[in-house]
Amino acid sequence: MTMTFARRSAALLACAAAFGFATSASAQDKTVKIGVLNDMSSLYADIGGPNAVVAVKMAVEDSGLAAKGWTIEVISGDHQNKPDVGVNIARQWVDTQKVDVIADTPNSGVALAVSNVAKEKNVVLLNNGGASADLTGKACNANTISYTYDTYMLANGTGKALTKAGGDSWFFLTADYAFGAALERDTSAVVTANGGKVLGGVKHPLNTSDFSSFLLQAQNSKAKIVGLANAGGDTTNSIKQAAEFGIVEGGQKLAALLLFINDVHSLGLKTAHGLTFTESFYWDLNEGTRAFSKRFQEKATNKAMPSMTQAGNYAAILHYLKALEALGGNPHDGAKVVAKMKEIPTDDPLFGKGPLREDGRRIIPAYLFEVKKPEESKGPWDYYKLVATISADDAAKPLKDSECPLVKK
Repeated sequence: MTMTFARRSAALLACAAAFGFATSASAQDKTVKIGVLNDMSSLYADIGGPNAVVAVKMAVEDSGLAAKGWTIEVISGDHQNKPDVGVNIARQWVDTQKVDVIADTPNSGVALAVSNVAKEKNVVLLNNGGASADLTGKACNANTISYTYDTYMLANGTGKALTKAGGDSWFFLTADYAFGAALERDTSAVVTANGGKVLGGVKHPLNTSDFSSFLLQAQNSKAKIVGLANAGGDTTNSIKQAAEFGIVEGGQKLAALLLFINDVHSLGLKTAHGLTFTESFYWDLNEGTRAFSKRFQEKATNKAMPSMTQAGNYAAILHYLKALEALGGNPHDGAKVVAKMKEIPTDDPLFGKGPLREDGRRIIPAYLFEVKKPEESKGPWDYYKLVATISADDAAKPLKDSECPLVKK
């Protein structure tokens, strides 16, 4: 009996030692694989695309982890704005290439689908491109973070400002997928809460080239504000064609509910001037944004300035890598890494300091901008006038109203 006990004790000690070694080895694992998943070739390629990879690689470099013995690899994929393609890439990355974190995911339909994969596979999704507020609301999970903006922020910036300024009747041109539906929903709620009315709306296919029938309906509605609940190439095409229809000259105002600097660059100030919109980043906000943007521009395709989402990818990856360093290594446990990201303070040169809430939303200020007239611009990429600053608390949905199951009430 003594011999049996001794053997069992020895076996238990061996198991404990092996477990302890494995735990220690895991804590010291300093390998990381990052997958940038976005639209590389279509209507959202300018706001994300290859230049999002540039931003992520800058964050890896600026983290300083390579000099501390870490090995960090960045790969990329094109989801083609199709949720099934995005899911297949995400699964293949995790299962065969051991990707730890997926970044960007513009297109809310793709982001929502990939968020489920992140939860299932216990990796991290750093969403910067998908705008649906549902990602930190009813569809939130412990593996997903939304760092840069969402439909609630856009609605409470542009929607509220224009309604309060007298734009009390709205008609929506809405991209027919999850993002457009969320943006129209959130903006409509803000419009009605501030005394306005929604007179109607029409949905258009993603990446359409002809907006004529949709714009005619908007024109015939006689609404004071035509809200563009779309993004990227859809936004620029609808603005260009609205000019051809004389919508603004006829007394209606266009509300670009999601506009990026790349869109303004594509449109030109002659066409885009006077547009009011909301963003959480602009390259010329302060010394930190200017210094980063100058470095980014030198590396970027077409020497473009960073979009809000590209800047968000830099900041999110930088914070992710800080969390890994704080953990002493990569545990390859997405929920554990996200918990650490929420625990340590966020602070970067682009968005500053601010909490990462329990629902996965990074809390940062937003800014109401207006596009300058051509004669007001002092040079290339000098496109925005700051109209108002929206406090961090007002830019995010209050936790008391959250539908996120992670939020304790």
